Amino acid sequence: MNTANAIKPMLTVVEAPLPQAPAPKPAAPPQVKTVSRTKPKGLEILRAILPPIIGFALFLGLWAIVSQTSPNLPGPVKTWQSAVQLFADPFYRKGPNDQGIGWNILNSLQRVGIGFGMAALAGIPLGFMIGRFKFLNDMTAPIISLLRPVSPLAWLPIGLLVFKAANPAAIWVIFISSIWPMIINTAVGVSRVPQDYMNVAKVLNLSEWKVFTKILFPAVLPYMMTGIRLSIGVAWLVIVAAEMLTGGVGIGFWVWDEWNNLNVEHIIIAIFIVGIVGLLLEYALLLAAKRFNYE
Repeated sequence: MNTANAIKPMLTVVEAPLPQAPAPKPAAPPQVKTVSRTKPKGLEILRAILPPIIGFALFLGLWAIVSQTSPNLPGPVKTWQSAVQLFADPFYRKGPNDQGIGWNILNSLQRVGIGFGMAALAGIPLGFMIGRFKFLNDMTAPIISLLRPVSPLAWLPIGLLVFKAANPAAIWVIFISSIWPMIINTAVGVSRVPQDYMNVAKVLNLSEWKVFTKILFPAVLPYMMTGIRLSIGVAWLVIVAAEMLTGGVGIGFWVWDEWNNLNVEHIIIAIFIVGIVGLLLEYALLLAAKRFNYE
């Protein structure tokens, strides 16, 4: 019997991978419902107005206590009664020096507006030039340092000597007293403009007007508005003292006239009027600063 090596073919069985079941998705964490704890509007308003009310009530209480120990000082009730009578007819006219409190306030505001406007027209451009050009800064720095600390009333005799009249002399005092904050703050703002901005302006060969409108003015505006706010406060403070010395129609002259009449209630009313008007002027400038914000 022929024997031969039988070669049996090797069958390789390739097992196909069984399809695997998809892995289960991790369970989502349970959602926790957040309860919004928003404060009621009424509570927020109460928390906003309660501290000023308490402070004003303490002020009135202290005033009442002091008025009880000093018989010449009128208390809050007596002053309020005088204020009601005073503002019942604020625009009466009984002569050139006897006019209502409304006319006195308007005349003082007119003087402040003229003097402050002239100071702004002169001080703001001068501040830009001082901050922009170093030679001009070095030239004007000692003059500003010398004249800025001078008391406002020290300028009044100079105004009376030059203008020969009380009204322009009072406007002059407002002008010379309120110009310094605008010059200094504007110049500081210009000097703090990043040098990279000015280098870009040189590379682009921008004109001086373009540098002012596109680079300097937007960057300096916050400093300039700060100087304007300081100046209007100085102007409103100075006008009261200047009118006391120059006379005429105005809140300062009215205070001095009431002092001569020993009407202390009206003097206290004038103090509140000066404070309220100054606060309104500053608030108006704050609104203007927000409107012209370049940020």
